[in-house]
Amino acid sequence: MFESLTEKLGHALRNLRGVGKLSDENMAEALQEVRTALLAADVHFKVAREFVERVQQQCVGQEVLKGVAPSQLVVKIIHDELVRLLGEGATNLSPARPLKILMVGLHGSGKTTSTVKLGKLLKKRGYRPFVVACDIYRPAAIDQLEILAKQEELGFYSDRNAKDVPAIALAGLSAAQTATADCIIFDTAGRLQIDADLITEVKNLRERVKPDEILLVADGALGQEAVNVARTFHEALALTGLILTKLDGDTRGGAALSIKAVTGVPIKFIGTGEKAADFDTFYPDRLASRILGMGDVVSLVEKAQENIDQKEAEKMAEKMRKADFDLEDFLSQMQQVKKMGSMQSIMGMIPGMSGMQLPEGADQQMARTEAIIKSMTKQERRKPDILNGSRRQRVAQGSGVKIVEVNQLLKQFQQMQKMMKMFKGGGGKKLMRQMEAMKGKGGFPGM
Repeated sequence: MFESLTEKLGHALRNLRGVGKLSDENMAEALQEVRTALLAADVHFKVAREFVERVQQQCVGQEVLKGVAPSQLVVKIIHDELVRLLGEGATNLSPARPLKILMVGLHGSGKTTSTVKLGKLLKKRGYRPFVVACDIYRPAAIDQLEILAKQEELGFYSDRNAKDVPAIALAGLSAAQTATADCIIFDTAGRLQIDADLITEVKNLRERVKPDEILLVADGALGQEAVNVARTFHEALALTGLILTKLDGDTRGGAALSIKAVTGVPIKFIGTGEKAADFDTFYPDRLASRILGMGDVVSLVEKAQENIDQKEAEKMAEKMRKADFDLEDFLSQMQQVKKMGSMQSIMGMIPGMSGMQLPEGADQQMARTEAIIKSMTKQERRKPDILNGSRRQRVAQGSGVKIVEVNQLLKQFQQMQKMMKMFKGGGGKKLMRQMEAMKGKGGFPGM
């Protein structure tokens, strides 16, 4: 998400290079491009207009400091305005214990999976989460919630025979208290569109359980319709926060940039993938940095700390320094990197690389590389030289790839080993030439 907006904003700001002072004249074209970029990203037209007006008021007439390019000054102003637009201030959950959270939203927004993802996140923060199945209409909704809750070791309650949703919620609340849970999350039913029955049901549910938080799960791919949905739910229920889902797709991102400004409800969490770990607290300043191509080093470091074993990383670094790195080690490193998310999402957190696109199918290529290495015996991973023709054929069949892919992997791994030996011996210039040669051939799969 946001790749197109990042590219267009970057183009608009490049036009300000070489300008000594910001004025109405030299800002006009750049700000028009900024406004066009926002509208193209599906930002609400009123939000886009007000955003540009605020940026212009702050920019025009400002002297450009020595050593600071005009485009850099404008980037700072736009960054601050984006943070303001996305929502300043605290977005923390209520400190109440037990914490009662009511999840609402339309059918297909990712409400049930977000319920479990939120439970997993709060469990990491020291809570004892418990989920209650209040969706009695969607086929298999209760089964889905139960399976996901068990996978993440969350408390779970359902009543497959009852039809009184508020009564189910109260029984679930009692079960959670018996289990000494201090965070109860109610997964409610949705509809294909907002109707009177849906609003009445969630209103009754709110009155009975008296939640501390009412979170709307909104599909980020809906664009401006997500904003309208949020506004309607807020008017009926007085929402305390929003969860934007599917932000890993090719959605243009306008909902994220408009929803807080239009509804006044803060975005508290975002879903960035299908896995339970692809869910996190929403940080306006971090998203603003990523939109402007500045990366998100803080989130990258947090993900690395959470998913990568420090002792294992130090061990691998020592092996690489000594040029003693085999396919067993490479498989271990690749599996740790995969825990951090997709390769494209990781790229988006690295300053200067958020606008770069990996080749299509990069994650699938990484998965094939992993399958090839897993099809080898431990001895073969540690000593790839013993992989003769018959062994390579067996590995190809075991991993479901052609033998040419196995040969390519082994050849590129040999090149990587040579690089490590050069690095160990101080052959810097020769190493750079080898890296350029590998780059031209597509690089090492998964690296």
